[in-house]
Amino acid sequence: MTSNTTPSWPSLYNPGVEILHITHHPPTNPRGSYLYRAGDIFRFTLYWTLIFYIPLFLVCGFYAFWNYAFPPSPKDIRETNHASVASEHQMSPMLPITQRKRSVQQITRPLKPNERRSRVAFALIVLFTFLTLSLAGAVTGSAILGIVTYGLFKSANFHMSTWIPFLLAVMQVLIGLLSIWPSIIEII
Repeated sequence: MTSNTTPSWPSLYNPGVEILHITHHPPTNPRGSYLYRAGDIFRFTLYWTLIFYIPLFLVCGFYAFWNYAFPPSPKDIRETNHASVASEHQMSPMLPITQRKRSVQQITRPLKPNERRSRVAFALIVLFTFLTLSLAGAVTGSAILGIVTYGLFKSANFHMSTWIPFLLAVMQVLIGLLSIWPSIIEII
């Protein structure tokens, strides 16, 4: 496809035709597919970025959703802490009996329910925030990468293979993972 027509998406082909045995051949290969317009480069990059970007953000979002919606119960935490402390040292509080009963009653008293929001509602907000930010990040990243690479290829008078948007999307997703994972784990 050496004419200036836009190939259908994804139009990936064997990359060996571009890499192997290229001496004394024209710059475009008849078995290759090339992009010539900025809009097409953006569209191809966006599609690949959405395919790779949103599932990874969805996994991170579900992880955050699960941690907010279903945290470990305080009873489980108390039993775990007391079991580890009891195995190390036998400790008993040095409180009078009346104060000991009062402190136990304060711990076991149920918390007042929050009428305005619940854990699940907040967890859903976190999940939808992840999805919205993944979509926004994919669109803006694809626009920036698509326009910059279009400018580079156009100024050098190169023909852009349909593999370039695929590779741009992979790089964008890997860089996005490197930047999001440590900060989200710290927040959660």
